[in-house]
Amino acid sequence: MYSSEPIILKRDCHAIMIPSGTPHLFAAGTEVTITQSLGGTYTVIGDGVMARIGEHDADALGIEKQATTNVTKGSTGPVNEPQLWEAMKNCYDPEIPVNVVDLGLIYDCKVTPLEEGGNKVDVKMTLTAPGCGMGGVIAGDVEQRLFGVPGVTDVHVEVVWDPIWNQSMMSDAARLQLGLM
Repeated sequence: MYSSEPIILKRDCHAIMIPSGTPHLFAAGTEVTITQSLGGTYTVIGDGVMARIGEHDADALGIEKQATTNVTKGSTGPVNEPQLWEAMKNCYDPEIPVNVVDLGLIYDCKVTPLEEGGNKVDVKMTLTAPGCGMGGVIAGDVEQRLFGVPGVTDVHVEVVWDPIWNQSMMSDAARLQLGLM
């Protein structure tokens, strides 16, 4: 979703400034424009800043919150590994309209069955730039999505810098979407 029409926020709304990753509070009545809407989050421009509004605050934009499938932490059973990758495809860099998997930011995803039941998922991921202040936010999105996969009881997402990300790590679909092919 992209809106060239300004939207007036219906209530106070917490956001995260891009690219610094610092918190920002938009007051009710603030005029914003949506520049990107992917994975349930909204990149907006308003108050002289670019910021990311999370899906839990969609109603402030006048957008009905999406129904989410929440699996409670502690669900047991085997993990469907393709579901992990699909879950991570719902995570986006707020400045780039391509998911983190197709961007090539996910380096590794391992599932370890736990003795007490359930499964731990360890992810190694990177960012497009080392100074990105949104790294913790993006890693948090990955973690949150993975907890929604049945059988996942523990998640650890580590941001790594080796190897350094470059455009050759993107999928062909990502390069095509970004006009690089």
